[in-house]
Amino acid sequence: MTESWTIRKGETRSRNGLVACQNRLAAEAGAAVLSRGGNAVDAAVVTTLVLSIVEPWLSGIGGGGFMLRADGATGVVDTLDFNVISAQKLDPEDYPLTAGRDGDWFNWPSITGDRNLIGYSSICTPGAIAGLAEALEKFGTLTWEEALQPAIEHARRGTKLDWFTVLALAIDAAGLSRFPASSEIFLVDGRPPRAPERGVEAFLPMPVKAVTLERLAKAGARDFYEGETARKIVADLQDGGSRIGAEDLASYRPRWLEPLKHDYRGLDIYAMGGLSGGPTMIDAISELDKTLPTEDALSGKSALAFARALRRASEHRLRSLGHAGGGSCTTHVSVVDSTGTMVSLTNTLLSRFGSKVVLPQTGFLMNNGMMWFDPRKGQPNSIAPGVRPLANMCPIIATRDGKPYMALGAAGGRQIMPAVVQLLSYVACFGLSLEDAFMSPRIDASGVTIMVDRRAQADVANRLSGEFPVEIVEDTLYPVNFAIPSAVMRDGNEFVAMAHPNHPWAATAEEAR
Repeated sequence: MTESWTIRKGETRSRNGLVACQNRLAAEAGAAVLSRGGNAVDAAVVTTLVLSIVEPWLSGIGGGGFMLRADGATGVVDTLDFNVISAQKLDPEDYPLTAGRDGDWFNWPSITGDRNLIGYSSICTPGAIAGLAEALEKFGTLTWEEALQPAIEHARRGTKLDWFTVLALAIDAAGLSRFPASSEIFLVDGRPPRAPERGVEAFLPMPVKAVTLERLAKAGARDFYEGETARKIVADLQDGGSRIGAEDLASYRPRWLEPLKHDYRGLDIYAMGGLSGGPTMIDAISELDKTLPTEDALSGKSALAFARALRRASEHRLRSLGHAGGGSCTTHVSVVDSTGTMVSLTNTLLSRFGSKVVLPQTGFLMNNGMMWFDPRKGQPNSIAPGVRPLANMCPIIATRDGKPYMALGAAGGRQIMPAVVQLLSYVACFGLSLEDAFMSPRIDASGVTIMVDRRAQADVANRLSGEFPVEIVEDTLYPVNFAIPSAVMRDGNEFVAMAHPNHPWAATAEEAR
């Protein structure tokens, strides 16, 4: 049985600012900020905070991420790392190996009781609040209190309950039901709620989270790490058995880093360095700059060049940087404001609903950052105290002639980097419009088997199968096989935005004229 939907979401064009992300309500909140005179960073922060409410299984204030900003006047790119960090008092012996494989995308040896995947022992110190506040302080025009208001309003109302919400809840109901505060928000008698009938709206309110956000709005972002909010977080974490203590929160700081830079077919590509998908992406496009043909983006010849480059870059990542190559429920935000300044921001809880733990006193979901560490000892990315894990997130910004040209990123764990590389190449190397690039079939070369979109030309699978094991799959809503991207781009005197065509909530929103 195969799906037979025909879907096409068009790009949005405007001379004003644009926001693209995985939820229409969040995109509209960001665009409203632009309409009131805010800039790209203001809009990105507001959009990200609202996403933590309207699509809470993807990202949130209990997670972490990366941000790139390109100045519209100077083209200067700044990068911010606010990813999660393991507890300073973490003991690797708390994560003993057991027979079998974890089955959660990595295919690593299993850890007893899935302690790295679910529950309090899977949680790392979150960086989202610190990172968003830092970005706002350096580049924003909104106050922290102003930036939180849309998220507070959405938290009071809650996540909209429709068929897609029910699907997300059904997938992880078993895990959520293990934790009373999670079950109270998301489930009814331990089961996902029913979607309302046509014409009726229903929501899942988050009153405790709303109170927490209201306190952070008044007390400031550092209250999350050193104030009353921090005390509640630590108390809940330690009651659940986590080793995260007050010192972990108090010492957390995001980091401004130098971006990686690489020239690719006339564009300067900027990416996160260090423990991200950025170095692997740069490795892949470095090879493609020499091997990718100049004709027919969707041919078997092009697919083979993509597969070879992506596979070699991924293998290097596994050998030298660690084995963090799994699936995650991440969200990406791409923004351009009317001055041409662009932001590419990716935020994640890692797995869908993260650790599945909602902290009772503060009402928000926590990440399962321990999933990103290799459970085996002696590896580049082994479990260790007080360190950042190797992440899959790969937000990028491309500039042309010293001006921001494209902000691009995706959600989808190890599928992110292959998607970013191909979409970038479709535009930079083959001249596809942003809409055509997003609508075109891709391959995924992040695993042992190369996944080929069933819509691909016939010679793609044939060409690839001569060198790699191949599986032809649908580009389905669930499971996600080819990542969930979003992007904004400059095209002459206009800006263009595109959201993932297959995601029912993904959308673009335009600054009011």
